[in-house]
Amino acid sequence: MMANPEPADPKGFSSAKRDLLLLLKQRPNLSLADIGAARGISKVAALRHLATLEEQGLVERSYERNGPGRPSVHFRLSGKSAGIFPQAYTQMSISALEYIERHLGRAAVVGMLQERAHDVADRNRPRLRAPVLRDRVAELARIRSEGGYMAELGGKKGAAFEMREHNCPILAIAGRYPEACDVERRMFESMLKAEVATSHRVVAGDPVCRFLIRPRTEAP
Repeated sequence: MMANPEPADPKGFSSAKRDLLLLLKQRPNLSLADIGAARGISKVAALRHLATLEEQGLVERSYERNGPGRPSVHFRLSGKSAGIFPQAYTQMSISALEYIERHLGRAAVVGMLQERAHDVADRNRPRLRAPVLRDRVAELARIRSEGGYMAELGGKKGAAFEMREHNCPILAIAGRYPEACDVERRMFESMLKAEVATSHRVVAGDPVCRFLIRPRTEAP
């Protein structure tokens, strides 16, 4: 379910800290050395920024031992950090859906989610006319990133193309109405003219939503 969320950047942070937050969002549990290398800064500089984010409760550290010597320190985002990333829907949206469910039933909620998905698909379908499936998936990832999902095209897995989303702006809705995830999956199938399977979901506790997209094996 795509909407018009805030820009896909955690606001109120220096550029260096914002880069580290986005890095850990996309690549959880990185070592200090990997973080420094990924951002082109020294371990000392990376640790200085990470320590500040730790104090704010946004980053957590752990230690891993891989052989003799001192264990390496790794960092990941805390649960508190979810609030700094784009969230397309607030408690007001959930309250509205619960109101619909109370008065019209669960099916009416699903119907509303489907209608919204149809509108989004119709609006974006002109951007997905490339004859090659990989190009359509890449464009869909760009569309999703514009909507705050921090999406990227992954590698090819056999006959399937992978798309990953590192942020879930509809996490609150999907937690209350898991049907929203399947509505989006079927929206992808319609937009891409392909088969779409979901192997990982943020709402289920995975670090990313992961989609495997294959050419259709039969007519819809």
